[in-house]
Amino acid sequence: MTDSEAPALQSADIHKIQAILPHRYPFLLVDKVVDIDGTVSAKGIKNVTMNEPHFQGHFPGTPIMPGVTIVEAMAQTAGVMIGCSIDDMESQDMLLYFMGIDNCRFRRKVVPGDVLELNVTTTRGRPGAKVWKFQGRAEVDGELAAEAEFSAMVDWNPN
Repeated sequence: MTDSEAPALQSADIHKIQAILPHRYPFLLVDKVVDIDGTVSAKGIKNVTMNEPHFQGHFPGTPIMPGVTIVEAMAQTAGVMIGCSIDDMESQDMLLYFMGIDNCRFRRKVVPGDVLELNVTTTRGRPGAKVWKFQGRAEVDGELAAEAEFSAMVDWNPN
């Protein structure tokens, strides 16, 4: 297959993200998701700004994005990737829950003004599956900020 025959990668703007994820301010941590390759991989984008509520209490005077919110942003990116791979009606009836986080490491501070790139790759899972596993890497300007392996359970009919 040549590059011109390769399927087009999807993307999700904030409206599509909100149609897939139940999260809202202040806990919606992804601004857009690009380079969505089915359920294989995706890249989330988070613009880190000083007006986010966690900066008021997390190292006041030296604002640093909490590591748990970086990992949550990776998971939200994975949720959008899964939601984009299925039809709109199914994604409205889907919730994704954390099951575990392994081999999590923080390598660099993430501060206001940074653009966080959240690269997630599926290591286990397929459309319709209940349990999924992912590898995530968060980078700022090409520098590794955090990495983790995480698993999630998809509830296809939460109501």
